[in-house]
Amino acid sequence: MATMLETTAALRVERDFEASRERVFRAWIDPAAARVWFAPPGAVWTEPLVLQARPGGRFRFRVSVVGKVYTIHGTYREIRLPDRIVFTWEWEDDPDRGDSGKSLVTLQLREQGRKTELSLTQTGFPSESSRQAHRARWEDCLATVARLVE
Repeated sequence: MATMLETTAALRVERDFEASRERVFRAWIDPAAARVWFAPPGAVWTEPLVLQARPGGRFRFRVSVVGKVYTIHGTYREIRLPDRIVFTWEWEDDPDRGDSGKSLVTLQLREQGRKTELSLTQTGFPSESSRQAHRARWEDCLATVARLVE
């Protein structure tokens, strides 16, 4: 289970994986894996996934869930195999909250024996409701990543 440690400005999610750090890292930069962990159950991809996992590269996810279209894009600021990924996260008119805006996500992976500890920090939310929604969704995403790598 993920643990949430929050402050007013940032969201932090931590999770341990029964997998190597390299395997967990690759799940975040491999397009085939991202198509699985990003989209919630029942989602339909409405355009091809763009995932250019390199500093300055971009990503773009666009899915439809029960008739609502969700589009997220961003730019990778740092990719340091096997322990760190930093990227911007920007909604294009979130259909649930009407939020747009850019936040910053930092993933840090630490080896803990045979396990990997992942720490995800996201800052720059447009609203408290957006931060709370992201907390729930990241927990879902990390559970799916666990099923992929463990």
